[in-house]
Amino acid sequence: MIRNRSMPPGVFIPELAYRDVREAAAWLCRVFGFRERLRIGDHRVQIMYGGASMVVIERHSESPVDATTHATMVHVPDVDSHHAHALACAAKIIVAPTDHPYGERQYAVEDIDGHRWVFSQSIADVDPVQWGGTLFSEQEIV
Repeated sequence: MIRNRSMPPGVFIPELAYRDVREAAAWLCRVFGFRERLRIGDHRVQIMYGGASMVVIERHSESPVDATTHATMVHVPDVDSHHAHALACAAKIIVAPTDHPYGERQYAVEDIDGHRWVFSQSIADVDPVQWGGTLFSEQEIV
């Protein structure tokens, strides 16, 4: 695969639309700990967290975001400190940090444009069969 410095790293690179791209990118960096990678005019900003990337893009519709149709999940090393920082930044917490039977501690938050985010920390290695999951493959498909 050819490396292209204009593309953010990652295989999956979500693009989320916002009314004000620069304001959204700044908010995501300040509140969630992303860092800005590349700014493209006033209509796109690539941001990163760990080895993952996403792109903040310009929203062309005034229709509100329907946070019930999707969420972006981010794996973080410490959910509680991440949650405390988001709370201190007056982020709208939807679900407080909660331990789940599938071995994750998670909280949910809504960003300044109504997108739902779930931040998750692995707290145990749990066999999916224990909570009703069906594992088909642990191998990465290339």
